Amino acid sequence: MTPRILLLPGWLDSGATHWQTRWEQAHGFERVQQDDWQWPRRGDWMARLEDTLLADERPAVLVAHSLGCHLVAAWAAHSQHRARAAAALLVAPPDVTRPDLPPQLHNWARELRRPLPFASTLVFSTNDPFADAARSRQMAADWGSELLDLGAAGHINGDSGLGDWPAGLAQLRAVMARAGLAPGF
Repeated sequence: MTPRILLLPGWLDSGATHWQTRWEQAHGFERVQQDDWQWPRRGDWMARLEDTLLADERPAVLVAHSLGCHLVAAWAAHSQHRARAAAALLVAPPDVTRPDLPPQLHNWARELRRPLPFASTLVFSTNDPFADAARSRQMAADWGSELLDLGAAGHINGDSGLGDWPAGLAQLRAVMARAGLAPGF
């Protein structure tokens, strides 16, 4: 059975030049659409992810960027349907414990630090303005994720100049292989 690839953008969604948008267009991956990208409520985002996962019996691979990474951790800590997710690629999770967190994100400040119940890789940048390298390493350790240092790539978004980000697709294939899944792309 071919797995679903679910794209989980962060706060404010992923724009036209973002690698998630490019992957959606090039490979037909499915973006999980949230009702409110401006004021993300963790419970609402978790419910939308749960509904999306339950709508299709195929295993899912979660491809999260920024706040979407914390969505994966929160959903995995609370859902009774964790088996619906087979793997996750977590890219540039922000430090939601920062004192300068925007008010729209305060309901995400209670960080969930449990190991994820599926294969995962966390990709971080050494000059991400939203999480320093030490915090990124700690999140990977807390979530039981393999760690990939991308070097100085900013927030690993559309502004990072990654284009289609073929190295990211290679990481997606690698985490899928660790989960025993064959990529169909």
